[in-house]
This record gives sequence, C-alpha cells and structure tokens, in this order.
Amino acid sequence: MVPVVSDLLLNDLQMSGVGSLQQQLYQQLHRHIVGGRLVSGARLPSSRQLAQSMGLSRNTVSLVLDQLKAEGYLESHMGRGVFVSTELPSMAVDHLPDSPSLPLPELSSYADLLGDLEQDNGPKDLPFAPGIPDVKAFPMAIWARIMRRHVDRLALQTYDSDQGYQPLREALTHYLRESRGVRCDSDQIVITQGAQQAISLCAQVLLNRDDPVLLEESGYRGARTAFEAHQCRLMPAMVRNNVLDVAALPSTTQAKLLYVTPTHHYPLGGILSASDRLRLLQWAASAQTWILEDDYDSEFNFVGKPVAALQGMAAQTPVIYMGSFSKTLLPALRLGYLVVPKALASVFTKAKNAMSGETPLLTQAAVAEFLEEGHFVRHLRKMRRHYHGKWRQAQSLLEQYCGEHIQIVAESAGMHLVICFEGVSDRVLAREFYKKGYGSTPLSSYQLVQKSHLNAVEESRQGPNHVGINGLVLGFSNTTEQQRIDGIKTLSALIKKLTKTGS
Repeated sequence: MVPVVSDLLLNDLQMSGVGSLQQQLYQQLHRHIVGGRLVSGARLPSSRQLAQSMGLSRNTVSLVLDQLKAEGYLESHMGRGVFVSTELPSMAVDHLPDSPSLPLPELSSYADLLGDLEQDNGPKDLPFAPGIPDVKAFPMAIWARIMRRHVDRLALQTYDSDQGYQPLREALTHYLRESRGVRCDSDQIVITQGAQQAISLCAQVLLNRDDPVLLEESGYRGARTAFEAHQCRLMPAMVRNNVLDVAALPSTTQAKLLYVTPTHHYPLGGILSASDRLRLLQWAASAQTWILEDDYDSEFNFVGKPVAALQGMAAQTPVIYMGSFSKTLLPALRLGYLVVPKALASVFTKAKNAMSGETPLLTQAAVAEFLEEGHFVRHLRKMRRHYHGKWRQAQSLLEQYCGEHIQIVAESAGMHLVICFEGVSDRVLAREFYKKGYGSTPLSSYQLVQKSHLNAVEESRQGPNHVGINGLVLGFSNTTEQQRIDGIKTLSALIKKLTKTGS
C-alpha cells in the first residue's frame, strides 16, 4: 500500500519566517525528506491541496516541488501523482543545509495568476487532437526550394520592420481583399508570432486591468487564457444555433471588447449571417466596443456558403481582424497577423516590439513567396477536397458505430467534428480516450460559465437547436483512414462502457 502524507504531518510543516515563502517551504519539505518524516515512496498531496493547506499560492508550491524533483528528492508518476523518491540523492544522507544553495526569488502576482490558469500539457499530435493539420499533405518540396532560395540572401540576415516583412504584408493585403473581402492596405497589417500573440497584443493595446471583455459561450480557450492573463473581467456572450446570439447582446454594456469567431464559430462551427453581422457592427458602434474578429478556419467550410469578413462590411468599422497560417500551412511556423485601423498600426507595432521583437524574417520571406507564386491558393484548394473526404468518412463512421449514443454537429466541420451525448461525463470520456492513444477536447472545457450558473433567461435564449455543453471535439484532419476506423470503434466501446457504469 502506498503511504500518503497525512494532514497531521502537513500541519507539522511550520514556516520559519526567514526568507521568502518559497525558500521556507523548500526548507521544510527538504528537512522532512532527509530526516525521514516523509518516507521514501510516500505520495504527496496535489499542488492545489498543499497550497490550500499551507495558505500559499499554487505557483509557489509548484516551483518548490519542481525544484525538489530536479534535485532528486521527489519524482512524478503520470496519472498517479508526486512521490518521495525511492532512491534519495547521496548528498541527502550527509546533513541538512541551512538553506538551499540557489534560492529562487519570489515571483510576481502576475506569475501567481499564470500558475492558476488552465493549461493542456498533453501531446498535441495524437490522432483526433483538434487543430492539427495534415502536414503530410503539405507541398514540402516546394517549401524547401523556397526556403533554400532565401536562406543565403544577405538582406534576410539583418533586421526588418517590427511590423512585419513588407512583401509579406503586401501579399497578405491582396489575398485578404480577394478571398475575405477585408478592407486594408499593407500599412494596416502587423505580423505576429501566431494567433495567441495576436490576441495578447490586442489585450495590451486596447484593455486595462479589470476591463470587461465579452467572449462567446462556448468559445476558444486560447482567447480566454490571454484575457485572463491580462487580468480582464470575462463576461459570457450567449450562443444560439451554434453562433453568437447578436440579439442577446446587452444594449448598454461596459465591455471594452468582444472576441468573436463569426465565419466559423469555434468549436461549434456555425456561420453568422450577413444580416446579423450588420446588426453586430451597429451594436459595436452604439456600445463603443471593439470587436476582435478571429477568422479561424474560414478556409475550410463544408456546410453553408462563406460570408465576407465582418471587418470589410463597412468603412471605418471598430473591428480588428486576425488570422493565422498555423492551420493552413504548418503549425511550427507560428505565424499570424492582425489587420488594425491605420491610426493604431504604430502602437501595435511598438507593443509587439516590447513583447517579442520581430517575427523570424526567413519564415516571413518564404510565406510571402508561397503566396505570391500562387502555391498557397492551390494548397488550400487541394486541402479543402482532402479534408472534405476525411470529414465525410469520419461522420459516416460516427453514425455507424456511435449513432444511437451521440448527436453530430455537422456545422462543426472544417478540421474537427463536435459530438454531443448524455449520460457520460465528457471529461471522463476524453481522459479514457487519451489512455487509448487518442486526442480530443471535452466540449464543457470551452464553457466560460458552467451550465448550472446560467439563469433561466439565458437558458431560454439558447433555443431548441443549441448544443449542450457535454460532448467531445474530435480533430479528424491529422488522421489516417485506419486511425479513423480504429479510433471511432474505440470511442464507441468507451461510450457504451461508461454509460453502463454511469461515469
């Protein structure tokens, strides 16, 4: 039987009052391990439980545990927890030092906040993991040839504009005008290191601490994390029929910004109609609220007709448009962009420079040529057919093996499918599916407010076609045909098993 550290022993961890809280906790745990009070193989409480027991921040506790693991006093076992090492370092038998040799300073309140944010640390490349493109279908030979052409160019060995490589911004201007109806010129485009940095830049430039921000309920978790890290106050914007419910937006609001995915709601996939887009622009102008339009997955839509970007529907809109190449090209590129009003281009560029400096120039130059030579458009055309075939087969397999237990959200097509079900916890199912070697994301994890907290008015606004919060987001774009067959059969067996046990 594995010994567990008792509450009585935890109460014996007395902080000395000398040094930082992190140093004091380290000294106490180190002394108890070396002295034998914490025996080899004993399981420690979770960092959250230990933080609550000691009255410390979770981030402080995590840093101490990480240091003790690095020194060999503790060891982690995936899915089981943190244990006192069975083989302690040889130095542990000598004597207890008065203090750690390299004490770490206390971190800021911002770092403590980051320690409490939800983070997915699991493998990102498992079959059915959402948001992973089929990199095997990427024209790597063309890409390698373009990269070789640019790698020795002297001009690319020096710094370029922090705003982004000018030829790339010009190529993006033409592409966005023609394909998405975006009104812009190259001076309005700011190149970023992916979508996450783009959202963080918007938070830094447009928002202050405690400013209210409206997020779709359900919605993209990365946006939630970015605004939480900026210490904004998050407010749910209701979703109806798998898109933002524009009619439910408050006529008067203190919200400084609304984050929205109108062209392909993430993760439910609905497309906001042209009439609702116009109403949304009118609402934003009246409420004096910025709109951050994330044009996620607009290139891959198999249900309904595409609608032009919100940003280009009227002149002088209070809209900042963002996009990324992570899903359309290669995730490793970490390349995204913002289209901002001309008056804000300079301050966004300065904010980006303060945050990270310029984006790698070689990557920008290669993407610019990939766009200019027409490879990007041809690649998108090929991938639409490619993903459409995968989507049809995944949907057919889900209906065949899981049909009686699930509801498929057809609109969610693009690079993933959403399934909904009752009688099984989506978090439990995702965890069991992961143990079998497959990725997925629980639909409930996209909720800003849990369903039990929604009032009756908000519940009624969801409408009869609103998807419940219990389900899975399944990425099919990175799967082979055999992986789709095996994975969906596995999923079916798990649903049946967990339904019987009531998990």
